[in-house]
Amino acid sequence: MELWERSATLELLDGLLSESARGGRVAVVAGEAGIGKSVLVGEFARRCGARARVLWGGCDRLVTPRALGPLHDIGRQTGGALAERLGAGAAQEEIFAASLEELSGARGRAHPVVVVEDAHWADEATLDWLVWLGRRIGRLAAMLVVTYRDDEVGPEHPIRGALAALPSALVRRVRLRPLSHACVTELVRRAGRDPATVHRLTGGNPLLVTELLGSDGAAVPDTVQDLILDRLRSLPEPARDLARLVSVMPTRADAAVVAGVPELVETCVDAGVLVPAGDGVAFRHELLRGAVEESLSPARRVALHRRVLAILADAPGIDPGRLVHHALNAGDSAAVLHYGQLAGAGAARQGAHREAAAHYRAAVEHAGGLLAGRGAGVEPAGEPSAGRRAELLEAYAEQAYLAGLAEEALRSRQAALELREAEGRAGPVGENLRWISRLAWWAGHREQAWEAAARLVTVLEDGDPQLAMAYSNQSQLHMAAHQLDEAVAWGERARELADRLGDVAASVHAEINVSTARLVQGEAGAPAALRAAHERALAAGLADHAARALVVLATGPVQLAEYGVAARALEEALAFATDRNLDGYVQYLLGVRAVVRVEGCDWDGALADAEASLGRAVKGGVARFPALLARGRILSARGEPGAEALLDEAAGQAERAGELQRVGPVAAARSEHFLWCGDAARARDEAGRGLALAVPVRHPVFTGELAFRRRLAGGEGWPDSGVARPYRMMVEGDWAGAAEEWARRGALYTRVWTLATGDEAAAAEALRTLDGLGAVRAAQWLRGEMRRRGFTRIPRGPRRATAANVAGLTPRQADVLALLAEGLSNAEIAARLSLSAKTVDHHISAVLGKLGVTSRGQAAALAHRMNASGEAAI
Repeated sequence: MELWERSATLELLDGLLSESARGGRVAVVAGEAGIGKSVLVGEFARRCGARARVLWGGCDRLVTPRALGPLHDIGRQTGGALAERLGAGAAQEEIFAASLEELSGARGRAHPVVVVEDAHWADEATLDWLVWLGRRIGRLAAMLVVTYRDDEVGPEHPIRGALAALPSALVRRVRLRPLSHACVTELVRRAGRDPATVHRLTGGNPLLVTELLGSDGAAVPDTVQDLILDRLRSLPEPARDLARLVSVMPTRADAAVVAGVPELVETCVDAGVLVPAGDGVAFRHELLRGAVEESLSPARRVALHRRVLAILADAPGIDPGRLVHHALNAGDSAAVLHYGQLAGAGAARQGAHREAAAHYRAAVEHAGGLLAGRGAGVEPAGEPSAGRRAELLEAYAEQAYLAGLAEEALRSRQAALELREAEGRAGPVGENLRWISRLAWWAGHREQAWEAAARLVTVLEDGDPQLAMAYSNQSQLHMAAHQLDEAVAWGERARELADRLGDVAASVHAEINVSTARLVQGEAGAPAALRAAHERALAAGLADHAARALVVLATGPVQLAEYGVAARALEEALAFATDRNLDGYVQYLLGVRAVVRVEGCDWDGALADAEASLGRAVKGGVARFPALLARGRILSARGEPGAEALLDEAAGQAERAGELQRVGPVAAARSEHFLWCGDAARARDEAGRGLALAVPVRHPVFTGELAFRRRLAGGEGWPDSGVARPYRMMVEGDWAGAAEEWARRGALYTRVWTLATGDEAAAAEALRTLDGLGAVRAAQWLRGEMRRRGFTRIPRGPRRATAANVAGLTPRQADVLALLAEGLSNAEIAARLSLSAKTVDHHISAVLGKLGVTSRGQAAALAHRMNASGEAAI
């Protein structure tokens, strides 16, 4: 593809290269498929000449991405320590350190430029490396160039988080645009084609323009597939077969695949079907490769994958993840089983838990009845023994758990348990029972969690080395159920046994349980004990336990209504879990941060966190609960659709869990929802349901909040004791003191409702805050309550003489409408308002519904008409 209309971008990259000599720079080049990212970067590399040492790495479109694929490519170019550590399967930290050493280099060495192409296909370990390198590149004389397809990256795509984590002062984003109409017209005029037809078919995409203009046929092909297949038909049959073989290999075909047929390779290159790529060949663009692959019959595609698999299996240095891809598409179960385990273990070592789980999942699904678990008996020929199948299931379960896939991990552990029971060995049976208990809790299956825990203790005999962890598991369940004395008793018993046996993991696990119980009980030394447990777990390489200690430090204060403390701890816990790809914790913590932001009256931030949590792969269980709660409360207060469905889902999960830490908050949220909707009786019932659990265990915050919600709904009485200090102040009539205490705790939204119970000036302040939050339905209820109390100076609220307010839009929705009226796209609105694209989508849907229109154009036109008539000031 020729380089058209890219001179300004090349000058920009050249300028960044010059700047990077004084401190690293990052260029992020984005655009749709075929827009010319690779051609641009290739030309930039050519122009660098002797000034720079360009290191290339690519991400492949495999069934499961290669773990650290670009670094493997770069390692083959550099050799040295980086290649050695990659080849040895070193830990992620060692590999990253070696890459930094390579880029630091010796004085006088050529300026390093690292190019990572097609990062939209990157595995999570590669994204971790990009973030890790980006945070350090400012101290290097180096340049990082990242390309990706922005048309294949949705709001929740992991590359968005990676790019956002790069230091903004050092990053320059470059979005390649399609060719202008004038450029296409000029190119088409020289080729003697119809400009209107070419522009309509290509949309200015340089690749498609190139392919259409390069076609010798008189008629213009209707699609790219027609184009590339037409070009294939011009080749001799042997060359055509080679192209078809290359088409089943994402990114490129290795030298081993095309060895021995140089004439056929040359024929394909001369015809413009293939281009040289490293030591092999590739299609000029992934779109073209995909077009050829999709044209193959299923039988032919399978046969070609088998052929590639046979070649690459004997070639040295091939990533097993690539072999899994071809084995899956070849339908070769034995190969999937073999290479899936190798690839899974390799991805696990590098911290790529999602990819590791995917590889193990593939192996499990091709292990002949593995999930059913055949138990004892004769194994079918070619299949692994029951013990080996159990080990595979356990490895899969571990990676699925670390990736946040609790239900997957639970099913795998249950299958492994069946196999282990047939073996009759207590230790492996106990290990699986413990994990079943833990995973069932994560998945929201309380009864199953307790049943497995009880059976675990009976299965293990006194003196069994796993007994300490069995006791600690009991402690954890009691702690989660707010049975704090039992949690401490079981935890101390577990810790004593673990220390005697030298079981560090069980000792740390038990210490976290005990310290969590004491934190909730308000003991001053509990946070320090949790911090010590975190450090001890970290030193022992127990990432899951280390993360759990930080999670408790962040979430424990939420139960105590210390939201300021929680907000600070959440950032540390989120960073730790994110850096280690512990997705279950990340999903949960995002939801908890949304809850904290609701209380801090940062509702846009809360919605963004809730959407990020709910948009993840896991659609049920404990990790999803807080995000449902936060989003449901905001939509309820604002009177927007969907609130009750979210709160119903949260209530269902709370009922299955049966724990006060779920039932209490959702009962309070549903109580306020029904009160805003005018159903005071149901609001009282909801609060009473939560109180029935909170009062017996004397939980000070949940008891106080639920009693307060019941009083707002017209209920009588407060608990005699056992409520948190600010609620006790409210019982005593000191609403001003309680409001001050809530502000100190960062509970600004609870402060609003405390002020609402005060005098006329305080209630007016509360009302103005609700209006500012767009809490239309909650504010409407409070206005009615103020009138009932005889207050006369009631703030009128937002003016109704705007297009936004006539429709009852929230302030944020009004902002979105104003920008929509300016003609901004969703992405531009998101950037202007610092929102996610998904949040903007939700706002626009709500705006269209409230304005009673069906399109963005109609909404903009209505806003302009009302603005022109003086009715709207958008």
